[in-house]
Amino acid sequence: MAVEVKMPQLGLTMEEGTVSKWVKKEGDTVKVGDILVEITTDKLTSEVASEAEGTLIKIVAGEGEDVPVKGILAYIGQAGEAVGGAPVAAPVAAPVAAPSPKKEGKTTVAIIGGGPGGYVAAIRAAQLGGEVTLIEKNKLGGTCLNVGCIPTKVLLHSAEALAEAKEMAQLGINVEVKGIDWSKVQAKKSAVTNQLVSGVSGLMKANKIKVIEGVASFASKDTLTVTKKDGSKENLTFDKIIIAAGSVPAVPPIPGVKENASCVDSTGALSFEAVPKSLLVIGGGVIGIELATAYSRFGTEVTVVEAMSKLLPMMDGELTAQLRKMMEARGIKIMTDAKVQSVEASGTATKVNVEVGGKVEAFTAEKVLVAVGRRTDTEALNLDAVGIANDRGRISVNDKMETNVANVYAIGDCLGKVMLAHVASAQGEIAAENALGEDVLYDGATNPSCVYTDPEFAGVGLTEEKAKELGIGFKVGKFPLMANGKALIMNGGVGMIKFIIGEEYKEVLGVHILGPRATDLIGECALAVGMEATVEDIIATIHAHPTVTEAVREAALAAEKRAIHIPNK
Repeated sequence: MAVEVKMPQLGLTMEEGTVSKWVKKEGDTVKVGDILVEITTDKLTSEVASEAEGTLIKIVAGEGEDVPVKGILAYIGQAGEAVGGAPVAAPVAAPVAAPSPKKEGKTTVAIIGGGPGGYVAAIRAAQLGGEVTLIEKNKLGGTCLNVGCIPTKVLLHSAEALAEAKEMAQLGINVEVKGIDWSKVQAKKSAVTNQLVSGVSGLMKANKIKVIEGVASFASKDTLTVTKKDGSKENLTFDKIIIAAGSVPAVPPIPGVKENASCVDSTGALSFEAVPKSLLVIGGGVIGIELATAYSRFGTEVTVVEAMSKLLPMMDGELTAQLRKMMEARGIKIMTDAKVQSVEASGTATKVNVEVGGKVEAFTAEKVLVAVGRRTDTEALNLDAVGIANDRGRISVNDKMETNVANVYAIGDCLGKVMLAHVASAQGEIAAENALGEDVLYDGATNPSCVYTDPEFAGVGLTEEKAKELGIGFKVGKFPLMANGKALIMNGGVGMIKFIIGEEYKEVLGVHILGPRATDLIGECALAVGMEATVEDIIATIHAHPTVTEAVREAALAAEKRAIHIPNK
């Protein structure tokens, strides 16, 4: 006799749950303990395991359906067994469905991609009254939550904790560091990632956003064909479409890279089976430098190869040079103006041939991280077929996030410009608001850049180099963190805060911070840039003592030759 699979009560106050994903499909053989389905509530995502053995003969509740507690989700029995008096027919592959009829009343909005741009756009569109469908081909949270920002920061935090433990003797605390339990580091990374992804699923449920797992492509200017994992296709028509397709790691045309299993991208570098003894990083941008910092702290011998003349080209040059010296002092070998010519196997290691100073040198490493940037992930969208303007997959938009095709918007990494999660989120809100009838513009002036090195590095607005390039008159205020009490306690006073101030009106043009908690401190500075605040506005604001943020005010004072805790020059 067929056994009912019911909606479990996952909390005392739970009344219903949403079927977010069927792991098994009709006709599959299941054993006790096999995961059948994922259920989402407004607080979490949970898996429902089978309590019976047999065949999943009938799925009653489809993906996206709300089911009350103890409501029937499916039946498990014997193949061909009757449910409700009728034999179960064998599952048949669904043909491509005709476009769904357009619903009257609410504006229907499709979001392609569930990363920090897409899911934020979906929530904002739902807040404004849209009927929202989010289409995600892999996992909610996108690169950032699953294989980018968040897991990287878990590794960096573990590495920072290890370094601090080794230095505790300086504070009079004796700590014995026995080593690294890499499996626990990886488990922590997975736990944090899963919790945040579950949180996004809960937000989709709370905002009544329908989530479809599949690959979307344009069938027409207002219709998407969604190809699901089982191969079935469905055509869906919408009033508005927001593309948030994201990006993937770029693979340079270096001979031997694709063929060598020891060469990994950033995703692979987050999931090494063990801490490598040696690591060569191709690329001195944010991803390469952050992972170089983390693995160096874990004890890996790290070499960084950068083709340009300096690391982190978008950041302030003076502070970047300081960071390089700090990294080299910790044993990281850094080569700039260096180009990788080829990669080849060399016994159990990998040989990397690098042209530097007009000569080719060979370096060997256990692992090679290829971190030369990212490229847009738009191939599957069929952009050209519907005339969406793009430059080799990089979608063109205006400051309303509109493409050249009416009612189609694009945001985030798929634009091929500033590939940062917080930029995608901000653009997602702008696109959603315009799609739902508002009239707002995106302004990237307040966009901070953050690098989670040790110490942290952050900047917003113009760098000194950029101001010179634009011919803008400016003056500089600097404050070394050696003169700040809290920084002295936290990291020995390593780092600096630097203001770029307009010469004529004394407005804050840019702020750059190398030091503890730089990525948190930059928020105040971004606000100042956005408000067109003057240096006097910063000076007139009382900053708490003892904090690192006091040094923000001191750097502003220094621009006016009024610094209190350092001599003025």
